[in-house]
Formats: sequence, structure tokens, C-alpha cells
Amino acid sequence: MKRILLLLLILLAAEVGYTQDQQFTQFYALPTQMNPAFAGASVQNRAVSQVRNQWSAIPGAFQAYNFGYDTYISSIRSGLGILVNHDRAGSGALRSTAARFQYAYEARIKRNWFFRPSLEMSLVNKNIDFNRLVFYDQMIRETGVPTLEFPVMEPVSYFDFGAGLLTYGPKFWFGMSVFHLNTPNESVYGFNDVPLGRKYSAHGGLRIRIKGNSLTKLDHFIVLAANYQMQNEFDQLDFGFYYEFSPIILGIWYRGLPAKSNTYGYMNHDALAALIGFQAGKYKVGYSYDITISRLSIASSAGSHELTLSYQWASKKNEKSMKKRIMPCAKF
Repeated sequence: MKRILLLLLILLAAEVGYTQDQQFTQFYALPTQMNPAFAGASVQNRAVSQVRNQWSAIPGAFQAYNFGYDTYISSIRSGLGILVNHDRAGSGALRSTAARFQYAYEARIKRNWFFRPSLEMSLVNKNIDFNRLVFYDQMIRETGVPTLEFPVMEPVSYFDFGAGLLTYGPKFWFGMSVFHLNTPNESVYGFNDVPLGRKYSAHGGLRIRIKGNSLTKLDHFIVLAANYQMQNEFDQLDFGFYYEFSPIILGIWYRGLPAKSNTYGYMNHDALAALIGFQAGKYKVGYSYDITISRLSIASSAGSHELTLSYQWASKKNEKSMKKRIMPCAKF
């Protein structure tokens, strides 16, 4: 019955056009997911993979996967990136896969301050497979063949476009991005027109250095960061802080709206998240756990798990560029 209800909710969301993008807690571990202007911003070659299991206590829970690679080409002052997203909902019945190609140009405003405009083009495929669902009549008749007549639904593919801006210095960064500029039709039901609403994001933060003590002789950092997103009638704010003391990183995040939304008129307290990260040389591993504090907390008592693995390696061609600047944004 839970799977049937979940399917109905998915189809209803597709019918009214309120579908939304993936949600990740560790969005700074793969920042090109949030803004294509981050492509190549680290001046290193970077490969990142992410896995998220959301509301794992619910049968057929949401699962999302990301893989990204980006690099900086100093000869043309540009960053290039590719990002692959895949998510599944309802026992894998509803699936979405996107390949996103990103370009960012870097302009130096003044010493240690940079500005990056960017563009993104994506190819997206969505599909729903009724054979992966179990319906009530199958359970009461103990047979694998349902008697329901499935609606005619076919996979849909479309192009999608986005853009972003980013500016940063040694301690501060601020960016804005917009996705689904062309509002593509993502309906898998051929008779419907379901435009994907534009998604807007504004994000920024501050890195504060704390000098190390005489025992460790290492500098510690506190990183304050926030990300506001809005899509269709929904908006939310992610904000929190990281405490970095090499090689360990700890973080606490809040997701929701501490005040009433202007669009739907009530406070939306979604989740609290705790994060721990470890960096060893070129490798970084991060784990975060979301504690649901909304009305879904009863059904999603197991919370949400997220795991990130990244690998960065320097290019000899970019050694001079690396010495000139430091990207201040959070690592997870």
C-alpha cells in the first residue's frame, strides 16, 4: 500500500508540474551541481561521486547518484565540467538521468578577486516502469500479474539549459545560478504538457582562520555558508557551518525556512544534518546524516544518508595559477 501511495504522489506531482530537482546535503563537495560557475574553480582536476539514500525507512525510498569531473585550462582562463545525475523513486519505477556539460570563464577583477560567468547544457531522460511496482491485487491473489490497465507512458528526452555567476576572494564567495531556462516539457504521459519550472539559487559564505596552538601548529578554520533555492511555488534555505582542523572536518546544517514563506504561507522546517569529513592527501571522504524534523519524520524515522568521495590532482600547467589564489568555499 505504501508503494501505491508513493506512486500516486509521484504521478500527481508530474500532473500539476511541481517536480523538483535533486537535493543533496553536501552540495559543496560537488559545487558544479549547484552552480556551473564552479567548474575548474579549484584549478585542479577534480572527480567526485555522491550517493544519497533519502528517507530509507520508506519502501521504495528515493535514491540519487552524482558523478562529476571538472578541470581548469589556464591557457584560455576557462573551466570545463561534466556532471552525470541519476535518481530513482518508488522501487526504481520512476527514473531520471541527466548528462550536464559546463563551461566557465574566469576574469580577474583585482588582486585575489575573481569573477566567473558560466553556461550549462544538459541532455535528460526520464522513464517510468510499472513492472517494477507491486499492486494490491497482486498481493491478495498471490500472483505476479496485475489486473490493472496501465496508462500509456513512454520515456521522454529533452535538452535543458542553465547559467551561473560566481565571485570570490581569499575569504569570501558569492554566486547565483538559474536552471531550466527553457522550461522543457518532462511529461512521460504523451497528452500532457508539464513544463519544468526554473530553479533559482543564491549561495555564499565566509572562511575564518583560527591560528593553530603551540602543540599542533596547524591553522583551524570556521566556514559559514548558506544556499537559498526557489523553484515553482517552493523555496528553502540551507545554512550552517564547518569546523576544519586538518585532516578532520565537522559540520552542522539546517534545511528549511525559519520564517514563513511568501509563496505557501507557513514555516517549512525540513531537516537538521550532521557531517563528518576526512581528507588524506588527494582524497576526501564525507558522510552526512539528515534528521527529518518536518511532518514526514514519522514515516522517515531512519533519516537520510549521504556519502561523498572526491579525488583532486594538480596539473603542472596550472601550478602558477594555484599559487596566485585560493578558493575559499567549503569542502563538503
